[in-house]
Amino acid sequence: MRRVGPPVVKLLDDDVESIKYAMASHLLYSVGKEPISATARDWFMAAAYTVRDRVSEHWMPTLNRYYAEDKKRVYYMSMEFLIGRTLSNAMINLGIYDTVKQAVGEMGIDFDEVLGWEVEAALGNGGLGRLAACLLDSMATLGVPGFGYGIRYDYGMFTQHVEHGWQVESPENWLRYGNPWEFARPGVIYPVRFGGRVVHYKDVLGHTRAQWMDTEEVMAMAYDVPIPGYGGKTVNNLRLWTAKSTREFDLKYFNAGNYIEAVRDKAESETLSKVLYPSDLTDRGKELRFKQEYFFVAASIQDILARFRKSHSDWDKLPEKVAIQLNDTHPAMVVAELMRVLVDEYQIEWHRAWALTRATCAYTNHTLLPEALETWPVDLFARVLPRHLEIVYQLNHEFLQEVRHRHPGDNDLLRRVSVVGEDGERRVRMGHLAVIGSHKVNGVAAIHTGLMKSTIFSDFDHLSPGKINNKTNGVTPRRWLLLSNPGLSALISGKIGDQWVTHLDQLKKLEPFAEDAAFRAEFAAVKRANKQRLAEVISVRLGVDINPDSLFDVQIKRIHEYKRQLLNVLQVVARYSRIRSNPLLDVVPRTVIIGGKAAPGYLMAKLIIKLINDVADVVNNDPLVADKLKVVFVPNYNVSTAELVMPAADLSEQISTAGTEASGTGNMKMSMNGALTIGTWDGANVEICEEVGEENMFLFGLTAQEVARTRHDGYDPKPAIAANAELKKAIDLIASGYFSPDDPARFAPVVDILTHADHYLLTADFASYMAAQDKVDELYRDQSEWSRKSILNVARMGKFSSDRTVSEYARDIWGVPV
Repeated sequence: MRRVGPPVVKLLDDDVESIKYAMASHLLYSVGKEPISATARDWFMAAAYTVRDRVSEHWMPTLNRYYAEDKKRVYYMSMEFLIGRTLSNAMINLGIYDTVKQAVGEMGIDFDEVLGWEVEAALGNGGLGRLAACLLDSMATLGVPGFGYGIRYDYGMFTQHVEHGWQVESPENWLRYGNPWEFARPGVIYPVRFGGRVVHYKDVLGHTRAQWMDTEEVMAMAYDVPIPGYGGKTVNNLRLWTAKSTREFDLKYFNAGNYIEAVRDKAESETLSKVLYPSDLTDRGKELRFKQEYFFVAASIQDILARFRKSHSDWDKLPEKVAIQLNDTHPAMVVAELMRVLVDEYQIEWHRAWALTRATCAYTNHTLLPEALETWPVDLFARVLPRHLEIVYQLNHEFLQEVRHRHPGDNDLLRRVSVVGEDGERRVRMGHLAVIGSHKVNGVAAIHTGLMKSTIFSDFDHLSPGKINNKTNGVTPRRWLLLSNPGLSALISGKIGDQWVTHLDQLKKLEPFAEDAAFRAEFAAVKRANKQRLAEVISVRLGVDINPDSLFDVQIKRIHEYKRQLLNVLQVVARYSRIRSNPLLDVVPRTVIIGGKAAPGYLMAKLIIKLINDVADVVNNDPLVADKLKVVFVPNYNVSTAELVMPAADLSEQISTAGTEASGTGNMKMSMNGALTIGTWDGANVEICEEVGEENMFLFGLTAQEVARTRHDGYDPKPAIAANAELKKAIDLIASGYFSPDDPARFAPVVDILTHADHYLLTADFASYMAAQDKVDELYRDQSEWSRKSILNVARMGKFSSDRTVSEYARDIWGVPV
């Protein structure tokens, strides 16, 4: 057993004077500045170190407690952790936010300016990474021994700028000024191998063994980030890996004056942790991404097993002490790597190793889109990870033998469930590997899980009934309500107390207040203040003045055709045409706010961003429209921006084609902050509707079943366009170059999709969507009734706390107490 040292003695106080003293000390000793020369960023670093000290006080005792109690540990494997700014969140969770704010103020420093200097950790892109961050927060809050594993990217997805309406990407250099929240662990370093060849031999007992040899090697070094739970009693760990070369430079080349060649190996090795999601438009980009995924998996498995082996020698205890959760297919290589280590390095018998692997691993699926279920060419696999390909082949062979035994003669079933796809180029299906290598597979919303069972994984569901289960996503109320919306949080706590922060179902107590006119007025005042705050930020950053009394219509998420930002643009153009046709028309003033990044190689998504900005340029500068309609594209959408936008939203646009959005979490965040949802019967919208009531939402469009039937029958968008004058006018305006006079044909690809293919059925849903938007306008005219429904949305969001999600994972998948 690991020796546990004495408990850490609490040395730090949390009163104002102690905080001031600590900040002044850190400014001098950690930052190396005196107050007279210190910048706001220097003070941020001093504040961060001060708070980090207090986090660390609870961190070490937490880890020691896990060892002493020999607790089962949950390892959450994710390529993304979109954790956002840490200082404010840590202060909230430690209960010292107001104390630090007062201390900073008494030192004559602008608290908001200090907070604003924190650069977000660029470790994620969208919902996948933000969900991972929410679950880590909830695991720590609930006392679950949860550890995150990911990559410490030098550069994140990218920083998004808008130039002449186009998305322009630049490196997201979030580590430029250092990261006060991380602890480098140069003593925690593991080799990760690539390439080489496999040699088979007989051991002394006559068993066939495999040796992976002649490989290239990269070192994975750990950086730890403490994750405090609410109340500060539990602080878990996020361990991120960075790539280090095994050789700093070649002295022979250096002495010969060839300085670039001297460091070539080092530079190439360390590209593994340079960038989140390198472009996969080239073969080199695909190989780099493939290596990235294995790099963090291999390092994490070595670390997990090293920790397990400190206290246990009996391998049969592995599933009792270790739970590995695969967040989407990116870490699916865990299945093959765990098998390789158990069989090749610890020489555990194959079938025993397979039983241990399946009992230890579980897989969360986040998409129904075939293109998002990763597959890798067999040739790439063979070149980069030859031993793992052998393991995949053997696992697949045994799995197919089992299927063949149960369903003799059904060769089509074998083709469909095979881990190796034989249609066209032979490819390894990572989703299939994750499914057969896990004891549980879950979707992230009820409708999504049902569709998993009936579509992409229907064969697996028939082969293993009950293996696929649902775990509807949730979000942490600490960041998305308590921190981001202090006005509403204070209003809620003043009426029902503050237990809702860790028991979100307590919000149900707000329901009676929806009928209280005075409370509705207070609620509306908070919303108005949040809108005013956002309006001021938009004015400063973008130079667009918006009316805080207009309806804030918000769609912020990754730009993708299935999320249908284009449908939103069509309603904007239709609304604009109405006003232009009748300038005296009495309309509800509306500000449409859209934000999100398009993948660098996704040309259609980037063209949609350009269309949004071109439409905004025309609409916002048309004197006939004035304040009746404004359009704003918010660039470089991230967690900090979301914390401003979510509390200000009146209307939450969740308009993906039914059956395409796995869950969504933006829908939860905005509803939790009092926005009403306009959306399709998709993802978590369905469950939000069950909780808040259909009468308190604006639902429209085809259902997932109707979408499938419409596509199966062969959809032609032309009749729908011809039958709807507003839709036809909107498409004609875009096609004519009205919004792009410098290049009338610019949006021809958009028009072509709408009029010929329309795979995501925008034209089919347009009429229903506009009818729902008309209902939005009608309700918004009655501000008291709008507020009543808004309050009911907040009051009925208890289900959508990530605390509930983690509790269900713990009970049904991980087997750990909560």
